[in-house]
Amino acid sequence: MLLLAGDLTESGSLAEADLLCAELADLPVPIVAVLGNHDHDRKLGFRIAAQLTGIGVRMLEGTAITLELNGIRLGVAGVMGGSGGFPDHPGDPENGTEEHRARMLRGPADALRLQQALDTLDTDLRVALMHFAPVIDTLVGEPTKFYPGLGCHALAEAVDAGRATLALHGHAHHGTEFGRTAGGVPVRNVSYPVVGRPYVVYELATVPAQPA
Repeated sequence: MLLLAGDLTESGSLAEADLLCAELADLPVPIVAVLGNHDHDRKLGFRIAAQLTGIGVRMLEGTAITLELNGIRLGVAGVMGGSGGFPDHPGDPENGTEEHRARMLRGPADALRLQQALDTLDTDLRVALMHFAPVIDTLVGEPTKFYPGLGCHALAEAVDAGRATLALHGHAHHGTEFGRTAGGVPVRNVSYPVVGRPYVVYELATVPAQPA
């Protein structure tokens, strides 16, 4: 299975989405994705999602799917997520641009949707897929002043409450690959600049431990 953690386009254009569709159309594995903030840059996120759906990509937005792979029932729940900050790096949803305020409100709202989607899954394994970061661990490397805009601790609470096996996110291009929620769920930042390759393979039974 191929999971895409948002920012599927560089600037939210339909031409970029066409290029992505051409690359993905013939892949012989199930593909599941969420949108990222850049996919909404031109307010065409819904059309980008429709293009991807048209080639068979399962797009998640507060929803979940179940697939059976090699006899194992695997569930994936996904949201874009949003800002909101963390206990030691809180955000301010009352000030800033309209876009900033909307993202600050979206973080906690999408966390609730993520937990609800995870709760619908009756599967052997559960993956929480999002664009914004749920933990600070995977933001290390980013300037701390940006932490509130890069993720939301409520997403991690949803991951734990929803009993996820693994959480994946993007967005933090200068962050760190490995992290963990307070409840011990492995979190992986799969942004291309972080992992340094087109894709990375995780085996859910043996998710790589955080390096010492």
